[in-house]
Amino acid sequence: MTNRRAFPSPTSTRRAAGLLAGLALGAALLAGCGSEGSSTDCGLDACTVTFDRGVEARASILGVEAKLVGVQGDQVTVEVAGERLSLTVGQQATEAGGFQVTLDSVTDQQVALRVARNPNG
Repeated sequence: MTNRRAFPSPTSTRRAAGLLAGLALGAALLAGCGSEGSSTDCGLDACTVTFDRGVEARASILGVEAKLVGVQGDQVTVEVAGERLSLTVGQQATEAGGFQVTLDSVTDQQVALRVARNPNG
């Protein structure tokens, strides 16, 4: 009887490496949200950012920065991907740097903003 060592095939090794790389990238995208004075809830193509009012609030999401500039009544000024936007709750999504930006809510303590990749580019 001959003892042979079993080595994984090159194809299965490449598949495993590809799977691990894909999982690592997905985890990085989901966890790749940094924030200051805010909290984030991100998926692959969209994030909801909740800014604290009264502080310099910003978040790094989907490869861009979102920043709360000011709030006056029900109108909120934010900066997303370097573009300044004035938004109100219930307004249709506004385009900024390849993203659709929507104001979800405004309270005395927080502002919630949704930033989604524009499906049209």
